[in-house]
Amino acid sequence: MDLKDERWSDLRGGYKVVYDPRPALRALALRYDDKSLWDQLWEELHHQGDVGDASYAAIPEIVRISAEHVPANWATYGLAAVIEEARRTNERNPPIPDWVEPHYRSAWQTLFHLALRDLANTTDEATVIFALAIVAFHHGQVSLARMTMCTDDEREEMLTQYFGR
Repeated sequence: MDLKDERWSDLRGGYKVVYDPRPALRALALRYDDKSLWDQLWEELHHQGDVGDASYAAIPEIVRISAEHVPANWATYGLAAVIEEARRTNERNPPIPDWVEPHYRSAWQTLFHLALRDLANTTDEATVIFALAIVAFHHGQVSLARMTMCTDDEREEMLTQYFGR
């Protein structure tokens, strides 16, 4: 996606207010492991199940940047999964803008391959959880993706309720 496109400056984030993620994305390309940049993207692109068009627009750039890193930062998978869950399950969220959609879909294809690559080689719990959610979303398994993103305690509680003990 063209980061010079002026449509970026009118996008809205998770708080439903204007948020232009380009400065954070440009900085992330230079300082990929900077936790404060990832924190900013998490904070601005998602809020209590709400996402905006900036959330969708940021994913292709995050994936492009992350493809250069092995393994990708767990937040790549986490942020993409949380945004996709919100898109699929919260009708208050906007659709993906037409000018973003082909880039978003292509990024998800790449994200799926990155998740498979990293699942083969990592034991980091957050990476495993969110990469599995990416694989499940890719295959249209929304409930499985959502369960994967639950905490271990939440998953144990579900299993206990279903199977007992």
